[in-house]
Amino acid sequence: MLKEKILNRTAVIGVIGLGYVGLPLAVEKAKAGFKVIGFDIQQKRVNMVNQGQNYIGDVVTEDLQILAKSGKLTATTNFDELHNCDIATICVPTPLDKFKQPDLTYVINTAKEISKRLHKEMLIVLESTTYPGTTEEVLKPILEETGLKCGEDFYLAFSPERVDPGNLIYKTKNTPKVVGGVGSASTEIARILYENVLEAPVFVVSSPKEAEMSKILENTFRIVNIALINEMAIVAEKMGINIWEVIEAASTKPFGFMPFYPGPGVGGHCIPIDPFYLTYKAREYDYHTRLIELAGEINDYMPQYVVQRAMQLLNEKRKCMNGAKVLLLGIAYKGDIDDVRESPALKVLEHLEKNKASTIVVDPYVERFLFNNVEISTHELTEDLCKWADIAIITTAHKNKIDYRMLVENCRLVFDTKNILKNFGLKGENVFVL
Repeated sequence: MLKEKILNRTAVIGVIGLGYVGLPLAVEKAKAGFKVIGFDIQQKRVNMVNQGQNYIGDVVTEDLQILAKSGKLTATTNFDELHNCDIATICVPTPLDKFKQPDLTYVINTAKEISKRLHKEMLIVLESTTYPGTTEEVLKPILEETGLKCGEDFYLAFSPERVDPGNLIYKTKNTPKVVGGVGSASTEIARILYENVLEAPVFVVSSPKEAEMSKILENTFRIVNIALINEMAIVAEKMGINIWEVIEAASTKPFGFMPFYPGPGVGGHCIPIDPFYLTYKAREYDYHTRLIELAGEINDYMPQYVVQRAMQLLNEKRKCMNGAKVLLLGIAYKGDIDDVRESPALKVLEHLEKNKASTIVVDPYVERFLFNNVEISTHELTEDLCKWADIAIITTAHKNKIDYRMLVENCRLVFDTKNILKNFGLKGENVFVL
């Protein structure tokens, strides 16, 4: 029985997709005593895992090295190894296409690969964020094409990933888990699995749909509130009001207020994408999610707004953006990590290019990145580079590895879209905030 295998740690767990979600999860499952096989279509990732070479910031390199050396965690591109797995966890990307429609290609292809190796008493868990109904309407039919029945022959559940790259407090192991299975048997097996892997509560919901919707709600809450504060920032600037001081003042209220902060847009794989899965699914029910789409429009406008503000600052110095030397500080989507997925800084760079600015990117966490299918190398911040720039735009709140004092002392104009300079007590006539 699978339950006994989980309880005595003899179950073999497959983790499909070894990215920001999959690798940390694979490591935690192996640390909990399970034999874990990681699957990925990228041979480079597979080789690095097998050699104990870490490429994800939230994974402790020493842990990966020990697990790889002991054989507790191995990786492969050969999906036939699923024959040996009692559990398969799906952690593949779920992007949007150019029309902001869900692209479930990776999930569907993975389900088809699993179905070829599906066997009795096997648990399949989808962790990739998606719209409510995916587990039951997309995965279940593919798996049941084998003739095996969900809830009788195999188990199927959804448990949303809750990865927050760079979070120093909450990691995969200590973040509460939500689980919803197709039927009570699937829910129970999935609950037992995560209770024996994580050091966090496992919250059980009625079905996969509630679990799928919970992740969408979490990130819709964030995108809407970020859009609100971004719009407040635009209005405040027009009124000559310091929005950061306003937020600080409002935050003194001990109830009924939660601070959100403006910036050049939203980034990462979750906040800019997940809410639009609900927008897509809601159309099936003849409902238009107006608030979500409006929030998306406001946040999508912020990179353009940042460049417009930078143009105004340059104009006041009798300098036009065309031909201006711009120093862009930060290409990662959030501070002190190397993740550039959906980074608003990329869109800021795009608008700078459209306005014919000469831009150099500085990011101590990102050595190189793709921009318009071209690999761009970042630069190290130097005094000469600061003096070279007509304006420096801070687009990522890196707290470490950047000498902001040198920046402020040597750059003619500094436009801080993240209010990071306040952390260092830096201000001056050449410093402006969003």
